[in-house]
Amino acid sequence: MNQISPLAYINPEAKLGDNNVIGPFCFIDKDTVIGDNNILQNSVTINSGARIGNNNEFFPGASISTKPQDLKYKGELTTCQIGDNNSIRENVTISKGTASKGTTIVGSNNLLMENMHIAHDCVIGSSCIIGNSTKFGGEVIVDDFAIISATVLCHQFCHIGGYVMIQGGCRFSQDIPPYVIVGKEPSHYCGINLVGLRRRGYSKETIDNIHNAYRLLYSKGLMKEGIDEIRKNLPQCKEIDYIIDFVENSQRGIIR
Repeated sequence: MNQISPLAYINPEAKLGDNNVIGPFCFIDKDTVIGDNNILQNSVTINSGARIGNNNEFFPGASISTKPQDLKYKGELTTCQIGDNNSIRENVTISKGTASKGTTIVGSNNLLMENMHIAHDCVIGSSCIIGNSTKFGGEVIVDDFAIISATVLCHQFCHIGGYVMIQGGCRFSQDIPPYVIVGKEPSHYCGINLVGLRRRGYSKETIDNIHNAYRLLYSKGLMKEGIDEIRKNLPQCKEIDYIIDFVENSQRGIIR
C-alpha cells in the first residue's frame, strides 16, 4: 500500500506501483509511471513522460522529466527514464528527451547531488556519483562508475568514459576517455584514476596496462598514431579495447 500525503497531488492517469511514500506538496502529472518502494520527500515534481523504477529516493525540490531547455522542442511526446536505487538530492532537475533521441536515461545506483542538472537526451550510466551544481548539456553520455565532482560544466554532445575522476570546477567541451583523472584550468588529462581503479578491484597488471596505454596515446601528436602504438605494444584485454574503441569513436576529440 502506498503512503500518500493528503497535501500531495497525483493525476488520476498516473500509474503507481506499491509501497511508495509520497510526501506533502508533491506533484505527479499524467503519463507518468512509478514503480515500487520509491520515496518522494516533500515538494518533488514528477512531470509527464517520467518512467521511474524501484527503490529511488527523491529529495525536496527535485523536478523530473521537465520540459527540455531546447528551442527545437515542440511538445512532442518524449520520456525520462530512471532506473533503480538512485539517490536524487535536493533541487536536481532532469529534462525529458526531444525528437533527437526521444528520451533521457538515468541508470541505477547513482548519487545525483544537490542542484545538479541533466539536460535533454542525456544517457547517464549506473553507479555514478555526480557532485553539487554540476551541469550537463544536451545529449551527453556518461558511462558507468564515473565520479564527477561539484560545479563541473559539460558541453553538449560530450562523452565521459567509465571510472573517471573529474575535479571540481572543471569546464570542458571534448570527450573524457575512461579510467583517467581530469583537472586544473584549463581542464586536461592528469593521469589515470589509480585510487579509483584499486578500489574497484583492478589488478596491478591491468592498471599498468591502462597507464601504458595512455602513455603511448598521449606521446603521439595524432591519436591514430597513439592507437597504433597501443595495438603494437600492449596485450589485448577488455580495458584496452574499451580505450581504443572510445578514442576511435570520439566525435569531439578527447581531452589532452
